[in-house]
Amino acid sequence: MGAIGIPGYGWEAKIIDNSGNPVKRGETGELAVKGPGVMVCYYNDKKATEEVLHDGWLYTGDMAQEDEDGFIFLVDRKKDVIISGGENIYPVQIEDFLRTNDAVLDVAVIGLPDHRLGEIAAAIVEIKPGILCTEEEIQEFCLQLPRYKRPRKIIFADVPRNATGKIEKPKLREMYGAKHLVEMQNRA
Repeated sequence: MGAIGIPGYGWEAKIIDNSGNPVKRGETGELAVKGPGVMVCYYNDKKATEEVLHDGWLYTGDMAQEDEDGFIFLVDRKKDVIISGGENIYPVQIEDFLRTNDAVLDVAVIGLPDHRLGEIAAAIVEIKPGILCTEEEIQEFCLQLPRYKRPRKIIFADVPRNATGKIEKPKLREMYGAKHLVEMQNRA
């Protein structure tokens, strides 16, 4: 349950670290795939092609884990990972947890700049109509999470989504002053 499966006929998949080396089973890394349906290039964009294609492998930008049976589970998008005090925080995990709170209608988690930790997790929380909920109640609910995954900032606001229903995280980063964090991480 929750797995995207195993590679099909003629396909290969591997989960790699930032240097392109395979990670151990159960560890999180970027999903890379190789097979007959992998794209050849981005049209008229050599630079973008070179960023994602390496020796026939497509680096998907998806962070994933492989279980002991070889099933692959997506964790989050690489560009959305928050690096706080050296720990990788996957926003989708926090979002899924916060959605289990009866007061929460929708939620998005982004990284915000922090002088000491580099980034902190901030939760933009949209509360269901007619429900009252405080920051303290959300923080108390989050005590069930490991300390490093707890949002350090709670913002009560609507969660913007695009026409396909995806959270508009770039828009949220821009709204809350974290627009350049992803660019800086990708350069590191």
